[in-house]
Amino acid sequence: MHGAGETGAVQPAIELRGIDKRFGAVHANKSIDLRVEKGTIHGIVGENGAGKSTLMSILYGFYQADGGTIHVDGKLCVIKGSEDAIALGIGMVHQHFMLVETFTVLENVILGVEGGAVLRAGVDRAREELKRLEREYALDVNPDAIVGELSVGAQQRVEILKALYRGAEILILDEPTGVLTPQEADHLFRILETLKEQGKTVVLITHKLREIMAATDNVSVMRQGEMVAHRKTAETSPEEISELMVGRKVLLHIEKGEAAPAAIVLEVDNLCVDTLQGVRKVKNASFTVRAGEIVGIAGVSGNGQSELLEALGGIRPVTEGQVLFNGQDVTPGHGVDAAELRHRGVAHVPEDRHRMAMVTGFSAKEAAILGYEDDPAYQKGIFLNWHAIADATEHMMSEFDVRPNDPNLKAANFSGGNQQKLVLAREMMRDPELLLVGQPTRGVDIGAIEFIHKRIVAMRDAGKAVLLVSVELDEIMSLADRILVMCNGSIIGEVAAADANERVLGLMMAGVAPNEAKSAEGHHV
Repeated sequence: MHGAGETGAVQPAIELRGIDKRFGAVHANKSIDLRVEKGTIHGIVGENGAGKSTLMSILYGFYQADGGTIHVDGKLCVIKGSEDAIALGIGMVHQHFMLVETFTVLENVILGVEGGAVLRAGVDRAREELKRLEREYALDVNPDAIVGELSVGAQQRVEILKALYRGAEILILDEPTGVLTPQEADHLFRILETLKEQGKTVVLITHKLREIMAATDNVSVMRQGEMVAHRKTAETSPEEISELMVGRKVLLHIEKGEAAPAAIVLEVDNLCVDTLQGVRKVKNASFTVRAGEIVGIAGVSGNGQSELLEALGGIRPVTEGQVLFNGQDVTPGHGVDAAELRHRGVAHVPEDRHRMAMVTGFSAKEAAILGYEDDPAYQKGIFLNWHAIADATEHMMSEFDVRPNDPNLKAANFSGGNQQKLVLAREMMRDPELLLVGQPTRGVDIGAIEFIHKRIVAMRDAGKAVLLVSVELDEIMSLADRILVMCNGSIIGEVAAADANERVLGLMMAGVAPNEAKSAEGHHV
């Protein structure tokens, strides 16, 4: 680590001066200046579309800037591709891993840099180097393990090993904790701290303000393509950073009153859900959701909560068990499907808006009636009444602050946050009795998150039943009145919101029984 006294004498690891980039009419980066000191962890935050990923893609050679210069270790550099970046000691760990799942860890690490014509000698050298890197940076991975059989956290460590093996002195991580448990995220941050202690420089792109505060030395904030602030992390706060990101004060935690649970709306009994290949993804799930409460389901992505939500929404068949809605059997199959559930008053906001909630080639007004085309309000004889549909869409867009308010604009041309608000408006403005909502703020700007959270709480306060699935623990703890935790397809247990904290939930997400998790929390100092 470099002390404050050395900083002036040491050239920064990275200095970007006046970086400018346009994509057609979109001005993605507007004369960006950024200085990243050697041996530090530097956070870059900003809303979707702020330009942070574009900036890092320019640094890694995916894009070339229209203007400005890049300096690495004080030297002016031209980076025309990722090969140039790697040669300069820059490595990048992408949000979606670039690994061959059927290969071993060792094979993935050396892929593309195998070491000459005699492969065996190269592999032996690589194995020794891999062992050294694992020891030095506490990257605990078996070189002979098949990557597809590793946990997500271990796969991420393989990506870091790949970058280090190629000589990275500067490591860029793009949203690295999106699919990790809190414990895996803590492990990652310990690794990053070790990298820093060994003199490496880390650039961390994340939207999670808690991680910025916990892991970084400095943070830079981008808004609408511009760099608006640089702060020492120790001298700022999540409130200040969020205000800089959005340009106004943001409520990070939604104020909500006590829930007033009433009659049971949804009853799930011993539900089992299998994939088409016969793999059991949901195992004997049983729970209830009452009118006037939000029940949250927490879990690391891939532990059955997606399949559970799809089954309850009628778009995935149930293998065993029963689903009751207002006391009536609505188990998917037997004549009950997604359309029938919608008709009865069940609204469903799927986790993946692009794959399941909208057709991006459709206009906003077509997206706004998807699934509800047979509503008499949208009919004109045997045809659809497009004038009425446009009026209804304008009203939805106005109520949910969808920008721009243009029913004729293609869905693909809205930002992710505005696409999500359009889907939420379509489902929530039907006045359903039960709202099934998956990852409501995935890929959504911090200002829109506040808005969406308020609307979900308002539904609860209006006496509706809400089942919320999210991998964001902050979101679950902020919104839910009761929290169910899923691990490996099973509901491990239930925690009242008042008793929930990240450590207890994290242990349960890793498979620890509720009593043991609470006991471990009690002994945690």
